[in-house]
Amino acid sequence: MLAVGGSAFAYVWFSGGSGEPTTELTTPTIAGNPTTTLAPGATTSGEEAQGAFFVIQSDLSEASYTIDEVLRGEPKTVVGTTSEVAGQFAMDVDELSNTEFSRFVVNARTFTSDSSTRDRAVRGPIILNSASDEFELITFDPTNIGGLEGSAGVGDTVDFMLIGDLTIRGVTREVAFEVTATLVEDSTVQGSASTTVLRSDYGIGIPSIASVADVTDDVLLTIDFVATRS
Repeated sequence: MLAVGGSAFAYVWFSGGSGEPTTELTTPTIAGNPTTTLAPGATTSGEEAQGAFFVIQSDLSEASYTIDEVLRGEPKTVVGTTSEVAGQFAMDVDELSNTEFSRFVVNARTFTSDSSTRDRAVRGPIILNSASDEFELITFDPTNIGGLEGSAGVGDTVDFMLIGDLTIRGVTREVAFEVTATLVEDSTVQGSASTTVLRSDYGIGIPSIASVADVTDDVLLTIDFVATRS
């Protein structure tokens, strides 16, 4: 999102922290599924499993933000990524409208881009404030599904909308993710979900730094995922 110099550099460098997560990444549950195949380092609990549950594998998945800026007079597209993403869904391939989704969680402290200085700024209090334990996690709680119906077999791709409440640095707004998912094999679903939000809606500012002339309000959020059957 930005580059820094002078006193602003010192402020951002020390306020952004190390980027090491302190919150253990856990796979949120859907009622009835305790035998979850976890992302590395994740834990979960629940009741007796029922149906076809698919769990996001963090070592094969990635959450990202994309934003445009003008840096030292040159336009630049910035992408920050992390594999610290967790979630699951229960899918009935014979009747896709029965699909259920858990909460999805991304550790915002672990985003990395092509600049460690920028990453510290992103973790700092003006932008994501994810160096604070209170705002370390970004969460998405699905409330409605649009356009997911019919059945699916191996090799089929479905497109649908996943609507819900996205919480960033303590602010919650309703958003709609556009999702494309493919049943690669009986035990694997691969896909992508994306939405565009306004950083101003979440109180996300930009430090005043001479080298950064402009940063767009629009931010593209994407999750590229691989989920395996538990």
